[in-house]
Amino acid sequence: MPERSFDAVVLGSGPGGYVCAIRLAQFGKNVAVVEAGDIGGVCLNVGCIPSKALISAGALVKRLGVSSKMGIDVEGVSVDMERLQAWKQEVVGRLTGGIATLFDGYEVTVVRGRGRLVAPGRMEVTGEDGTEVLTATDIVLATGSSPIEVPGFSFDEERVLSSTGALALSEIPKRMCVIGGGYIGLEIGMAMRHFGTEVTVVEMMDQLLPGTDPALVKVVARSAKKQKIKVHTRARALGWEEKDGALVVHADVKGRERDIECDKILLTVGRRPNTANIGLEEVGVEVGEDGFVVTDEKLRTSVPGIYAIGDLVGQPMLAHKASMEGVIAADAINGGDRIRDWRCVPAVVFTDPEISSVGLTEAQAVEAGHDVKVGRFPFIANGRALSLMETEGFVLVVGDRATDEVLGVHMVGPEVTELIGEAALAIEMKAKVSDITRTIHAHPTLPETLFEAAEGVHAMAIHLLPT
Repeated sequence: MPERSFDAVVLGSGPGGYVCAIRLAQFGKNVAVVEAGDIGGVCLNVGCIPSKALISAGALVKRLGVSSKMGIDVEGVSVDMERLQAWKQEVVGRLTGGIATLFDGYEVTVVRGRGRLVAPGRMEVTGEDGTEVLTATDIVLATGSSPIEVPGFSFDEERVLSSTGALALSEIPKRMCVIGGGYIGLEIGMAMRHFGTEVTVVEMMDQLLPGTDPALVKVVARSAKKQKIKVHTRARALGWEEKDGALVVHADVKGRERDIECDKILLTVGRRPNTANIGLEEVGVEVGEDGFVVTDEKLRTSVPGIYAIGDLVGQPMLAHKASMEGVIAADAINGGDRIRDWRCVPAVVFTDPEISSVGLTEAQAVEAGHDVKVGRFPFIANGRALSLMETEGFVLVVGDRATDEVLGVHMVGPEVTELIGEAALAIEMKAKVSDITRTIHAHPTLPETLFEAAEGVHAMAIHLLPT
């Protein structure tokens, strides 16, 4: 069996793997990336990027529908799904092509095939041309995750769709039943609603977006109702059948049986780490009871020379967390002292309106023993939001009364996914609320809402009446 030797081998080229490989190459390492699918992994090819492309298109359709209020009359708006898909793939192609160019520029070797650990420092890769062995001092596992199936709802990507299938539709379905009201299901469901699809959401918990601050979710739920999206909480999908040319989902909704007719079923009930068939058991890599690979603060597994990053090692299963872990693992391999010691990981949800959150919620801060003060500022009092005709939502700043430290920032409203960076930096730097209020924010812009919410922590918001 042919062998090739490298300083480091990275299994997987998603946002964790490709970032790790490039950083290792920047350190002067001879690096190989093993990839069985498309460069860029799930995120760039069938996840984050294509979903946001379709969401952006849906948001544009929505804005055209209300443009007459601005005095702009638009008639005959229609969506050609095939052309939209072609544009989406163009976006994906530019990004994945960019990674390939970076690999070339940094002399990262791409090995096509499925990789499997056979011993510490040894990986077998099986591709179209057979099997070869890659040897390396260090190996980084970055295999990501896959959507979870539930009994009675196996993915066929024709009738029962995963997010991958939903993002590749060639036609706009008339009706869609979304099983799982988390961020993936709600993002795609709301985008499809903008395209004209009748959407019904079935969520097992008592609110949409389980785990998200209920105050933020309330705004999104109200928006969903305005858009005539049917939402069933405390509901469980039991099975489905084809009947009279339609799909019928059988569900238990708050103890009562209900049939939901649709043309497509989108199943988004979570993801699980891709730990199977990569040789973890054979080499003795420890996997926790939760199914995630166990690592230390430098992303080292229980086996010397083997690292793991991204969705493989635990929540939150987010691309930006994976990328940071890729950087930390690369630094550890290079003998550096970086560790997984961040104070916060921002979360963004591209619903309508958007949600962003970082740090502690008010309830979490109180539970942690803080004497909490909060400031809240609505987008309806912001000039830029009014000019965008996007005034739903608010910004909430959670501060510590004694120290004035910023503990958390939570937003729901227009383009808040673009606003959370300042808040994450503030928390990471242990900034005080007054640091935000003493920073000049450009006018007229949406970030002024963060400034005003911070002022509100001290009951000093200028553009809000006292309460």
